Amino acid sequence: MRTFVLQIMSNIIIHKAETRGNADHGWLKSKHTFSFANYYNPDRMNFGVLRVLNDDVVAAGMGFGKHPHENMEIISIPLEGDLEHKDSMNNETLIKCGDIQVMSAGTGIYHSEYNKNKDKLVKFLQIWIFPNKKNVTPRYDQITLNLNDRHNKLQQILSPNKDDEGVWIYQNAWFFMGKFDNEFTTKYKTKNIENGVYIFILNGNLLINNNEVNMRDGIGFTYTENIEIKALSQNAEILIMEVPMEVV
Repeated sequence: MRTFVLQIMSNIIIHKAETRGNADHGWLKSKHTFSFANYYNPDRMNFGVLRVLNDDVVAAGMGFGKHPHENMEIISIPLEGDLEHKDSMNNETLIKCGDIQVMSAGTGIYHSEYNKNKDKLVKFLQIWIFPNKKNVTPRYDQITLNLNDRHNKLQQILSPNKDDEGVWIYQNAWFFMGKFDNEFTTKYKTKNIENGVYIFILNGNLLINNNEVNMRDGIGFTYTENIEIKALSQNAEILIMEVPMEVV
């Protein structure tokens, strides 16, 4: 697999929602923050080890048939509806809003994902992270988080550590989610100054380090120790992804 490193001359990059790649397969509507499938933009290959950030909407009763992955950390975050998962590790599960699912594809897995419901959409984020350890034994994990724990605070949902809150992956990455009241302010302090921090706006409007961003925008920072966050609307919601910037 070829790997790419995003070269950033300054310490900030903004991806407006309307600049994302678009795929409409009828049963699947997907917005691609980074190059994926038929969407190719040499300036939007990845953000460090963050390779894929897809914003997917799956029609009722439809889904992704069995397909393979290898040497990738794959994270699914349902935003609405129920997604049925089956894989070659004999997992058969249902993931829903409030759940976090992770697969370390390692030496290779097959899986399928379907909208369990016949009368409503499924909306979820599909995220791929380059691992820092290849050819591991494939693994699966899924947890349910308390959504109240992200009200006016940052709730950790992913880390490199098995004993921390949330799921863990083979990479020095941390994910947080927060849902804020209007005018609420908070600060994110990076775990490692050499990491990058990419923030995806799930809902509402925010001011992040004095940059106004809106629903489905993305904003990335490098060599930044502290990030100031202020909600400009009620129920402003974000996903913070701190990741290494070097792909090895």
